[in-house]
Amino acid sequence: MKEIRTYESLTQEELKKSYSSYMERPITPPNPVLMEILKKGPMDPAKALYPENISELMRAGYSEVETGYCILPNGAGYVAVNNQFPGVTIEMLKWWFSWHALEDMRYMLWFKDGHHGIEISQEDRKAILDPATSIDDKVHGRVHHVIEDVGGGVEDITIEFLSPEKMGFDMSRFDAESFAVFGANGISQNRSGGPKAPATMCHFIRKTESGVESRTRFWMGYHMIGGKPVKLLPDGIRIPEVAPMGLAFHNVMEYTNLAAFLPGLYLEMDGKIE
Repeated sequence: MKEIRTYESLTQEELKKSYSSYMERPITPPNPVLMEILKKGPMDPAKALYPENISELMRAGYSEVETGYCILPNGAGYVAVNNQFPGVTIEMLKWWFSWHALEDMRYMLWFKDGHHGIEISQEDRKAILDPATSIDDKVHGRVHHVIEDVGGGVEDITIEFLSPEKMGFDMSRFDAESFAVFGANGISQNRSGGPKAPATMCHFIRKTESGVESRTRFWMGYHMIGGKPVKLLPDGIRIPEVAPMGLAFHNVMEYTNLAAFLPGLYLEMDGKIE
């Protein structure tokens, strides 16, 4: 089992890297507007977006509830968060999802209070570092094994990133110039024990006047299989409400922090993946 990394466990070699300074910076306080929404409690499940309707994210405008969490009538957990990224481009986020997979410290600086390590296969590492691999293929099809605490204790999470098509998007409507998708199937297990929990996540990125926004959706208890959502949660089982609640708060915290430093880091690294 991979060790839980913290700032104190960083080696002298790691600390010599230029971007280690991002581990020393204070975490940016989470977006207060979103935090206040979440503090009001669960949203109305009738206003949730089901994974069968994932292509609705491509419509202009917004859903009635862009930020909230709940338990769906079928027992699955649901999370929606709209994180704003002023001064950030789609290209920057594609770079980030490729670059941060290569080292523990890169993943940790995203949100050092909850991110404790990352691993990928040698095959995926080779593909990410290969200049011939498209920026999309440096993410789609790659598998990240992360150590993360989203509010319920440290978990080992396997994240298998999927292309927009495999996430179920109607590709005849997909505008690759204006949209990006960082979607995945995940399996998590708390280090204290318990069952392995499936989930599907979708960070739907689109341009705004000031940068981009991430219209995030999580469906806890689901996986996308063959481009279609499949509920893996057994009938009659209900996910505890604390699970989507913790994930929603965590998502606001980690993405507010990423939005604050990503433009500077991207400039400092000159957009290179190495």
